Amino acid sequence: MNAYIYNKISKLFAYHYHEGLKEGLSQFSGESRVALIFATSKDAPVHICDPQNLLHGHEPKLKEIYIDSDHWRKNAIYACQQSILDQPLSEPNLQLAGLISYGGISRSIFYQMWFTEHHPNVCAIGPTERWLEHAVWLMSQDVISAHSVHSGTSGYVLAGYATRAVCDYIVDLLNESSGMDMQLPVYQVLNTILDISNTKEEGQWPQGEICFIEPRMLHQLDFMAQFPEREQPTLSNAKHIRKLLIAVENANRKLVSNGKHVVGIVTGQLPASRLTADFRVGHGFIRINGDPVCSFRDGSYHSFTHQAKLVQLEEVLLDMDIEPQEKKHLLFKCINIIVHHAEDKKHGCTLVIDLNNPMLNISGQHLTDPLDLREAHNIELAQSLSKLDGALHIGPEPELYGFGCILDGFAIPGEDRARGARFNSALRFTAQYKNVVVVVVSEDKPVSVVQDGIELKAQCVWTPTSSCLGTPPLLQDWLDKSYEVACGE
Repeated sequence: MNAYIYNKISKLFAYHYHEGLKEGLSQFSGESRVALIFATSKDAPVHICDPQNLLHGHEPKLKEIYIDSDHWRKNAIYACQQSILDQPLSEPNLQLAGLISYGGISRSIFYQMWFTEHHPNVCAIGPTERWLEHAVWLMSQDVISAHSVHSGTSGYVLAGYATRAVCDYIVDLLNESSGMDMQLPVYQVLNTILDISNTKEEGQWPQGEICFIEPRMLHQLDFMAQFPEREQPTLSNAKHIRKLLIAVENANRKLVSNGKHVVGIVTGQLPASRLTADFRVGHGFIRINGDPVCSFRDGSYHSFTHQAKLVQLEEVLLDMDIEPQEKKHLLFKCINIIVHHAEDKKHGCTLVIDLNNPMLNISGQHLTDPLDLREAHNIELAQSLSKLDGALHIGPEPELYGFGCILDGFAIPGEDRARGARFNSALRFTAQYKNVVVVVVSEDKPVSVVQDGIELKAQCVWTPTSSCLGTPPLLQDWLDKSYEVACGE
């Protein structure tokens, strides 16, 4: 029986789950890999499916958890003995750096743990955890099923699970915060939000907020304006709701909905348990109790924060000879503030972080005395100056030495004409001058960090896999092979 289950899990992962999960998560969070660790029964050895080396670098921790100790196995056996249902029991995130994991224990598959990337620019990992949780449930059911037709559709289900994953996470949060089962039709609300986000009014994208409140909590609100029950606009009429949003654009007012209709306009305090759709220009955010859950754009949900995390810049600054350490943090914080302002206002800009001593003499508008960017009014001025043509010239203190700076340099290999003048000027400038990092914010591209004539990327590019992923090896064999490769044997 174990051999049968092992073979079925191998085929399910290779032909359905891997591609479905990878496709869905990549659309939701950016390029994503998927891996699985499983054991078919309480006495079975542990196998691993990791065709794209997602778990590379975590070998010591995996060995500690699954090989050196049987604590996980004893916990799983105990959980199975206590369970009276045929549903998988959850195994929480293993908290491995850079990864999101979620697993389950069931009668059909004794143990399974799924892994994917933890991207740095996500609003919350909850939807991804719900996604992996559904993979656990589907795998458990498909192994039991005697008909291959069920397993054949699971990959498609996982590929298109974004809205449902967001819904599952939101329902959990709302139930937890309210202390009761919420009656708000969350899935229908999420679909309606996408419809509204794609509806323009006189050529303009929607702006403003709609708060979705449990009907039982509406009496807690102090309405500025409330609509008669028979005249409340229907939420499904996206065109009408888009027009109503004009009343709350760029204001502290919000539309309020019970999930089916818009019931009025409020300002001030709102119930702790609420779902908010925050419409921005061309995109927006879903918030629960004020905290971001995900974003939406182009008719679908994503995990992106739409703000650069500047992980590459942070890593570069950590390697730089800047003392004391607090100065690195202050410099990084100031750059973040300027970059995020440019992203929010949707204008391009360039920042030159000059770590030379003495500072470079860059052509542009110099200042008699540099501006201390630790002062709020100075960094606000720097945000405005970033809108001008040319770059901001920033030192390590952090201080602003000039603006409107022209970045010159000779042509170099690797320039990308599709990226525009800002990006290519940064490549040329950093190739010519050392101890310089340039941050480029494009109007329609992600933020780029450039050093030594090269764009620094946080993500590695991996080779796509074919549908034939091979037989999942024993975890012990996989660890031994990884050790041999690391030692160059």
